Amino acid sequence: MNVPHERVRAQIEVILQSWGMAPDLLATTVEAMVETDLLGVDSHGISMLMTYEKRWHEGTLKLQVHPRIEKQTACTALVDGGAGLGHPVSAFGMNLAVDMAKAAGVGIVGVRNSHHFGAAGVYARIAARRGAIGMVTSATRGVTMVPTRGAAPVLGTNPLAFAAPAKRHPPFVLDMATTTTAAGKVKVYDLNNRQLPSGWVLDAKGQPVTDPKQGFDIVFNQPEGGLSPLGGSPEMASAKGYGLAMMVHILGGTLVGSSFSPIRNRTQKPGDPDDIGHFFMAIDPAAFRAPGEFENDLDDVIDVMHATPAADPSKPVLVAGDPEEAERQRRLRDGIPIPASLDTLIRGICERSGAAYLLS
Repeated sequence: MNVPHERVRAQIEVILQSWGMAPDLLATTVEAMVETDLLGVDSHGISMLMTYEKRWHEGTLKLQVHPRIEKQTACTALVDGGAGLGHPVSAFGMNLAVDMAKAAGVGIVGVRNSHHFGAAGVYARIAARRGAIGMVTSATRGVTMVPTRGAAPVLGTNPLAFAAPAKRHPPFVLDMATTTTAAGKVKVYDLNNRQLPSGWVLDAKGQPVTDPKQGFDIVFNQPEGGLSPLGGSPEMASAKGYGLAMMVHILGGTLVGSSFSPIRNRTQKPGDPDDIGHFFMAIDPAAFRAPGEFENDLDDVIDVMHATPAADPSKPVLVAGDPEEAERQRRLRDGIPIPASLDTLIRGICERSGAAYLLS
C-alpha cells in the first residue's frame, strides 16, 4: 500500500515516543527518517525501526542523551553521540561543520559513540541547502563486505555522500554504498520477495546468490559470504571498491576513534553501544569564488550533462540526485510504498510498545 508521508511521519513519531526518546532528538530523527523514505531509500527509513527496537531492548541504544562537543578548533570538532541514534548527532554535526565553514572556509566534524544514522545523503543535503558543499562518510555496525579475493566479510557497506549547491537546478547529490549495493537493499528485496540482481550477494565460495531469502540470510546471519565490493569484478575494479570502503572507514571510524566492527564484535559485552563513527565536511564556495559564481558554473555543468545525447531517447541522461528528487516528488503526491511484510512488522512493534498503529 502507498501511505501518505504525513501518516508515515506520525507512525514513526508515536513509536519513538513510546520508547521514551527526548522530544527534540525525536523531531530530528523523524524528519531524517521520513525524508529518507521520500527520497526512495527504502532500506534506511521506516524499515529500520525493527533494528532500532532490538538495540533499544538490548540497552545499547540511549534515547535521552544529547550530542556533546568534546574538542573544537576554528574549523574542526569532535562530537560524542552519547550512544544515541545517529540522526540527531549527524544533523548537529553537519550543521556545526557548515557554521565553521561559513566562518573559516571549511569545517570538519567527527562523531564517535553513535549508532545507525540512516541515509548519508540526507546530511549532505543539509550543507547544500545552506549554500555549502558537503561530504559525509560513516563506519557501520554490520560486517557484510567480502574483500577482493576473500570468502568472508570484513567491512560494512560504509557509505559516502557528497552534495553541492546549484542555483537553477536542485543540488548535485551523490549518495552511495561502497559495496555493490547497500545491505538494507537486500532487506528490501526480501521484504518484497524480489529476486536479487546477480553479483550483489556472494556465497562462501564467491558465487552470486539471487534468491532474496538466501541473500538476506548470508548478509545478516552467516559468517561467510556477503556483499561484493563496489565494482564487483573484474578483480581490479573490485579492489578499488574495497579500497574506497577502507578510505571511508578511516575517515568515519579510525580518525574519530570509533570501533572497527570485526574487532568490536570480538570484544563487545552485553549492553555496550555500537560506537559507530561519522565524518562531516563542509566547504564554503565563497572561500574560493565570488558569491554565486560556483552555483552558476555548476548549473552550466549540469545543463551540459542533461544535454548529452541519450543512448535511449526514452531515458534521458541524469546526474546524481535526479532520480531521488523525482522519486521525492512522486511520493509527496502518491505516498510512500509500504510492503505488506513491512506493515506486519510495524504492527508488531506497535503491539509490543503500546504505540498506536497509524499506517492504515
